[in-house]
Order: sequence, then structure tokens, then C-alpha cells
Amino acid sequence: MSAQAKALQAKQQPESRWIDSIKVHAELIAAILSGVLILAGWLLDKNSIHSAAVASYLLAFIIGGFAKAKEGIEETIADKELNVEMLMIFAAVGSAIIGYWTEGAILIFIFALSGALETYTMNKSQKEISSLMEIQPEEAWLIRDGAEEKVHVSELAVGDLILVKPGERIPADGVIFKGQTTIDEAAITGESIPVSKQKDGEVFAGTVNITGSVYVEVTKPASDTLFQKIINLVQSAQSEKSPSQLFIEKFEGTYVKVVLITVGLMMFIPHFALGWSWTETFYRAMVLLVVASPCALVASIMPATLSAISNGARHGILFKGGMHLENLSNLKAIAFDKTGTLTKGKPEVTDMIVREGLPEQELLAAVASIESQSNHPLAQAVIRFAQKQNVSYSAPDQLEDVAGWGVKGVVNGKQWKVGKADFVGREAAFAFSGGKASELAASGKTTVFVEDEHGVAAVIALKDLIREDTKQALDLLHQEGIYTIMLTGDNETTARAIAKEAHLDTFIAECLPEHKVDQLKKLIKEHETVAMVGDGINDAPALATASIGIAMGEGSDVALETADIVLMKNDLPKIAEAIRLSKKMRRIVKQNVVFSIAVIMLLIISNFFQVLDLPFGVIGHEGSTILVILNGLRLLRS
Repeated sequence: MSAQAKALQAKQQPESRWIDSIKVHAELIAAILSGVLILAGWLLDKNSIHSAAVASYLLAFIIGGFAKAKEGIEETIADKELNVEMLMIFAAVGSAIIGYWTEGAILIFIFALSGALETYTMNKSQKEISSLMEIQPEEAWLIRDGAEEKVHVSELAVGDLILVKPGERIPADGVIFKGQTTIDEAAITGESIPVSKQKDGEVFAGTVNITGSVYVEVTKPASDTLFQKIINLVQSAQSEKSPSQLFIEKFEGTYVKVVLITVGLMMFIPHFALGWSWTETFYRAMVLLVVASPCALVASIMPATLSAISNGARHGILFKGGMHLENLSNLKAIAFDKTGTLTKGKPEVTDMIVREGLPEQELLAAVASIESQSNHPLAQAVIRFAQKQNVSYSAPDQLEDVAGWGVKGVVNGKQWKVGKADFVGREAAFAFSGGKASELAASGKTTVFVEDEHGVAAVIALKDLIREDTKQALDLLHQEGIYTIMLTGDNETTARAIAKEAHLDTFIAECLPEHKVDQLKKLIKEHETVAMVGDGINDAPALATASIGIAMGEGSDVALETADIVLMKNDLPKIAEAIRLSKKMRRIVKQNVVFSIAVIMLLIISNFFQVLDLPFGVIGHEGSTILVILNGLRLLRS
């Protein structure tokens, strides 16, 4: 870009931001201008300049009511059904017809103000998405023929090599090709502590490179990054309506018709039945049109739902729609997958009992040497344990894999066997060290035996350890009255030990992935609303079967696509937080609905007894609408 073009762009940016700001606040500006015109009209009227006063009121009608009138007419034409906006237009016009210009204009002003507040709620609820979009990088340093070239992120393709310098945001999902650094992943995971990354480490668009320059190989196009998927997910959730919202919207159409019929009858019946004058009859009909309008009722749910969805997104809880958020408050039981959900997903060595007289370092070096040739999770756990103990080892002299039993190997001229009890002799294995193997197995641990030329040399116990926050999360769920179940493929003994340690209510052992669906169907029959928590990959059928599917996928693609709710980190306590948020939303919605119905009933009765004037009707009706919106906004707070 030339210097002249850059200068022109810099000059245009403030003007563009100013125009954008006016567009965002257009409704509020129109409402305020309408209020100023009403004040001017009232002052002119007080000074007996009636024509100018009417003109001022008329302008207030047009400026304040244009947005809502347009919205109401367009929706009426599209849905072929009258709505709240049309009721308010009729009421304002009717007030003007009988000479109540001030009251009609005030009605338009407050209606415009409440509309501006509702728009503010929508904008506020999307604040997290807007802030995410703002930090999404637009340019990247592409390495082409050994040289750096700045390109737009949309030009990046899978396989491209990009340079990310310290302090820059990573422009695309990828893996580190060269270099090491520390990355702030708060935008993706919500975790404030930076994460160290080195060669082959996975990085995400929108995260911040803090310390070192790294070369990153792009693995996804810009439109398919995890960052973009989060944005799309929450935007789609905000457009999806909850069952309560859908019910209110259906109810609104019928209610509007009933109000219009009632108003039509009130224009005539009181005159003949109660002896009211025609002016009083028409006036009371207009007041009824105002106070019976269900604005507050309609606004009882959507602002609260949007606020709750935004609150969840800010704390790493992504709801795929208001329906799932609402269902969460009815939750009675949660089924958990074990591996990677309740546990870390990687077995670790917890105990190593070595034959007396045999140096522990020598044995561990021999076992690590043999296991270094295997990709089995248990073998890798032994390797990690040896590395933590600073034990050095080399490749074995000879190796033989005995499928289904274990491994034979020769290390430094000495023969070793590593494997199951039957591989080294069951009787000798369980007699070793006073039967310690049986105790270890009873506590839910997997045992591996080691044999040398003198017999059983050691027993190594391994276990997929429970996450640090698992007990806390399950205790929090019990406080919410949630029944907890673990579905696992482990045997009865291991499952029982893990369930006891994790504070689960019950467990179902030897449960294969294809059986989880059947178990969930039984749980739904027993508890009605049941959630399933899994990693979103092999648990996909169970997540789909459950009333609510919750994915613990560290933001994996499969988790985003499968579940109804996604926890961006494997943070189990967030489930209880989500349930509390759902229950709080339900309480606020109930408060709003009861309050709005009570206000409508009070205003209708007051109007019938002729003690309610139009200005107070307007204030009572529109004031209640503003209050329920503000009440819903409380959910934006942590």
C-alpha cells in the first residue's frame, strides 16, 4: 500500500467509526430527539401556540415512532399477523385523534426508548463476540521463497508457512514448525496462565505469541479455524430461541387479536351500558389499547436468554441455543464418560515394588529400555516415570513381543519379561511381596509384572488418575441435587474404586461405547432429563441420545459439532456453574412474566374504574417493559 493510500485510509477511519457509532445508536438518538420535540410541543402549547405545538408533536411521532412502525408493518406483512408494535401505533394515533397529542407523543417516546434499550441489550449480549472478532488478526507474515510477505489471512492455505513474532496474535490454526515460545490462549480457553509451546505444538488463531518468534505451518483455512467456529457457534446460539420464547411469540399473535376485539367492543358498550360519553368511551378504549399491550411479557424472556448465553461464552461455556440453556435447569442426572473426562486420560505409574536386594534404578532402566520400543499407553507411562526419576536407558539388545501377554527382552546381556501375571506365572506373581498385587488391583490399579532369571523382580501399578477438579465438580453437582453416574468399560473392581474416589453416586462397569446409548435411554426413563458428558469423539452417539450433550473437548472440532453445550476447557466445575446460570435465568424469567402480567391486570382494572389516565397508563406499561429488560440484563454479571 502506498503512503498516499495509507494516509487516505487513516483519514477515512475516524469518519467511518463516527458513522458506525451513529448507526449503532440510531434508535436512542431518535428517542432522545423525540423527547426534545415533545418538550418543545408542551412549551408551545403552554404559550397557546397550538399549531406549532401540534407540528412539534407530529415530528415527535414521526421521528420517535418510525423505527418501531417500520418493524411492526414489515413483520405484520411477513407473518400476516398483527403484533405489539402495531398495537402501540394504533394507540398513539388514536390518542392524537381525540386530541391527546401530548399523551400519544409520550407513548411513542417511551416505546422508542424501550426499543432502544432492547437493542442495547442485544448489542450488549453480543459484546463478547464483537470483542473476539476485533482481536481476530487480519494479516499474516507468509514465508514465500524464503522471504517474508505480509498477506491477508484469507489468502493463507493449508500447508503454508507463516512467521509469528513476539507480541503478535497468531493468524491461523496450525502447528509449530520451528522455534519455541509462550502463548496466551485466554481468548480460546479462558485460561489466564500462558502455555509453553515448542515444535509440533498446536496453536490457535487469535491467541497471543508472548516470548519467541515461531514458524507455524497452517493446518486450517481462515474460515475453518477454531476461533471462527466459536464465533459462529455463539452467534447461532443467540439467534436460536428457547421453548418459552417460542411459546410467548405464538401467544402474542392470539393475544393481540383478543386486545383489538376487546378495544373495539369498549368503544361502544360502555357508552350504552354505563352511560359514558363518547369522548370518555373512546379515551378509555385508547388507554386499554396501551395498557393491555403485552410488551413487557414479550420482553420477559429474550433479553434474559441472550444475557445468559453471553455470560456463559465469557466464562468458556458455549450453549448452542436457548433451548439447551433452559433445559439445563430441569436436569436431574448426569452420566460421565471416564477416560479424559473424570480422569486425565493418560495412565501414570503410582507404585513400583521391587524385589529386595535388586537396585530400583537398574530394574527401571531395564524396563524402560524394553518399553521404549512400544507405543502402548502403559509402556509410555513407564517411560514417563523413568524420565521423571532421571533414569537413563538405551535400546534393548534383543526384543520379542508376545501378543496379548507382554514383551521379552535382553538388556545388557540379561533376560527380562514384562507383562501380565500369567506371562510371569500367576501363582508367583500374586505371591510376590506378600500379595501386594492383589491389594493394588483392588484399589482400581492396573498391574504389570517384571521377571528376571531369578523370578518375579517387581510389580508396577498404573492408574488413569482422576483430575484434580473432579471431586470438587461432583460435590458441586450434588449440592445442586444432581445424581451422578459413571459409564466405563473398566471392570467392576476398578470402576468401584474410581467411583468411590471421585464421589460419584453410582457407576456402570464394562460398558462398551455401543452400550452407552442403551444405558442412557434407561437413565432418561428413570430421571427424565439426563445429560451426558464426554470427549465428543467416541461418545458422539451417547451425546446425541442424552437430553443434553456436554462436550469436554478442549475446544476440539468434534466437540463443537456434536454437543449441545461445549466447555472450552476440560473444566468440570463449569458444569455446576452452567446449571446455576440456567436456574438463575429461569428465576428471572419467572419474575419477569409474573410481574408483567400483574402490571397489565392492575392497569386494565384501574382503567375500567376510570382512575387511570393515559399518561400514567403509558408510564406504567412502558415502565414495566423497561424494568423486565433491565432485570434480564442482570444475567450479564458474573
